[in-house]
Amino acid sequence: MFDIGFSELVLIGVVALIVLGPERLPGAARTVGALLRRARTSWASLRNEVERELAAEELKRNLRDAAAAADPREELRAAGEQLRQTADQVRENTEDMGRKLDERH
Repeated sequence: MFDIGFSELVLIGVVALIVLGPERLPGAARTVGALLRRARTSWASLRNEVERELAAEELKRNLRDAAAAADPREELRAAGEQLRQTADQVRENTEDMGRKLDERH
C-alpha cells in the first residue's frame, strides 16, 4: 500500500515520541492501529462487494446469451431471413434472365 521502509518508520516513531511524549504515545499508537484496521476492513468489504456484483452481472449476461442461443424462435427467424434473401436473389436472377431473353428476340 505505502512504500515505507524501516528507517522511515523509526523516524516517524522518534518524531511521535518527541511530540506526544512517552505517556500518550502507546494510546496514540493503539488509536492509529484501530483506525488503520477499520479502514483496511472497510476497503476489503467494499472490494468483495464489487467483485460479487461483477460476478453476478456476468452470470446474468451469460444466462441471457444462453437463453437467446437456445431459443428456437431465433433460429427460425434467422432461417426465415436467409430464405427471404435467397428468394429475392432467385427473383432478381429470373427477372434478369427474362430481360435478356426479351432482348434477344
